[in-house]
Amino acid sequence: MTDPHYQDGMKVRREVLSDAHVDRAEAKKDDFTEDFQELITNYAWGSIWTRPGLDRSTRSVITLTALIAGGYWEELEMHIRAALRNGLTEDQIKEVFLQCAIYCSVPAANTAFSIGRRVLQEERTGQG
Repeated sequence: MTDPHYQDGMKVRREVLSDAHVDRAEAKKDDFTEDFQELITNYAWGSIWTRPGLDRSTRSVITLTALIAGGYWEELEMHIRAALRNGLTEDQIKEVFLQCAIYCSVPAANTAFSIGRRVLQEERTGQG
């Protein structure tokens, strides 16, 4: 794609999610999913994550909260890793999860803590 939003989006997507993650997603593209991959790269990553109004760590806090509220557990795993790459500490991620216990539900936070513990352990040991 030559669209500047797409190019900017792909750059940010790779920085936030990792080259390995994006390469896997790109390799799985087919005729059915290609338009969706273009959409998220162009708009989510190229139009929203590139805006100057919030830094990436703040965007990660918002994203973690939204994923917990919606129960999007596979995406939560990916975005815990992204939050670390965006500068959040384990303690800050824990605080986001605690805040979500009050505003999103204790059961949702319980699931988030379970996923978070596993993901953070994997990241600490280089398995993630």
